[in-house]
Amino acid sequence: MLQSSRRFSPFQIALVSGAIATTATLSVYAPVSSRSIRTSLQDNSPKILVDEVWQLVNTEYVDGTFNKINWQTVRQDLLSRNYTSKEQAYTAVKQALEKLNDPYTRFLDPKQFEALTDQTSGELSGVGIRLELNEKTNKLTVVEAIANSPALAAGIKAGDEILAINGKPTRGLDVQQASSLIRGKAGTLITLRIGRSGKTTDLRLTRATIEVPTVRYTLKQEGKRRVGYISLREFSSHAAEQMQRAIQDLNRQQVDAYVLDLRGNPGGLLQASIEIARMWMENGAIVKTVDRAGASDQSIANRTSLTNRPLAVLVDGNSASASEILAGALQDNNRAVIVGSQTFGKALVQSVHSLSDGSGLAVTIAHYYTPKGTDISHKGITPNIKLDLTEAQAQTLSSNPALVATPNDPQYARAIAALSTNSFASSSPNQSFK
Repeated sequence: MLQSSRRFSPFQIALVSGAIATTATLSVYAPVSSRSIRTSLQDNSPKILVDEVWQLVNTEYVDGTFNKINWQTVRQDLLSRNYTSKEQAYTAVKQALEKLNDPYTRFLDPKQFEALTDQTSGELSGVGIRLELNEKTNKLTVVEAIANSPALAAGIKAGDEILAINGKPTRGLDVQQASSLIRGKAGTLITLRIGRSGKTTDLRLTRATIEVPTVRYTLKQEGKRRVGYISLREFSSHAAEQMQRAIQDLNRQQVDAYVLDLRGNPGGLLQASIEIARMWMENGAIVKTVDRAGASDQSIANRTSLTNRPLAVLVDGNSASASEILAGALQDNNRAVIVGSQTFGKALVQSVHSLSDGSGLAVTIAHYYTPKGTDISHKGITPNIKLDLTEAQAQTLSSNPALVATPNDPQYARAIAALSTNSFASSSPNQSFK
């Protein structure tokens, strides 16, 4: 499986995802409809789309019984209808997929498909700012100007207010609406009216393709220990290279241990999870996938680890998919202590295909298992140190992000305590955690 990238088109992405996000690998495939199918259906183009979907499910779906329904009869029904619009075809396809009783096999309209591929690519085309709607001022406010972005180069800072976009006032717009106006084709111009300390300035920026940071890290002094804290938000196509840079930089700072935060990480590219596991593991199995024919594929570490320092991994109920693959590999190989709440519990792999009209289809194609053969579906991974946050604690951290990964963060504090009393790494395969 190859790593996902927007440079491939048309394409297929294999997904392992929890909260219907993605964990993806990619290989290049044309849409499945053959020329003969297109010729026979050319009088009704929506039927081409319908048959593309049917053919993909028929070829790839992990359950050869199709949830005990007659999939051939479904095709006959779909192609017997007359569709006067693509929207009618979309509805028919969605209804057919519901018969599989699999929420992860799903149709994506063009906007949904574009959003998914943007997410997995780890890139955006815009000026490179993260926005929020300030609760006190009710104004769109910059949270961050992304590194190497037009916004940062123009001097935009956290706290700046976005008052107008190309002359259109932003009052009344939500973050999503403003973001859609700011994004656009790389190389095109946009004017933002910026408010700062009571003064306004119009900035003319050129949109660019920007790598979205999904890895954030810092060096923390915890007592006598130098701890490298790394937060991974999702497994995008740039996550592995960002993780590599983070580990290498922290290694240069001579950290004694690491905390890898996967809380709230819903998944991403499968290949990214495998590559990142290899950065922490010198040897051992990472994950095994099994398709509907029973054929299995196992990924293993390849002696390319970047560190053997003690490692703690933070997880919660929103750690899903690729997060569970990584956490499961590190736990089963006794490479890390897992701290936090039970994870999401999804062990299915999807492939995502582009369709002829710009829409997409996600199809469940395989089941995955942890190195010890554990099926975590609907169960999740049980942390070595199980510690659930109270509602009050979760609310405090949510409303005060600066408290995350501090002594005010109970799960992080417990991970630091574990690191202080244990020495666990790939070189200590028999280490146990209390």
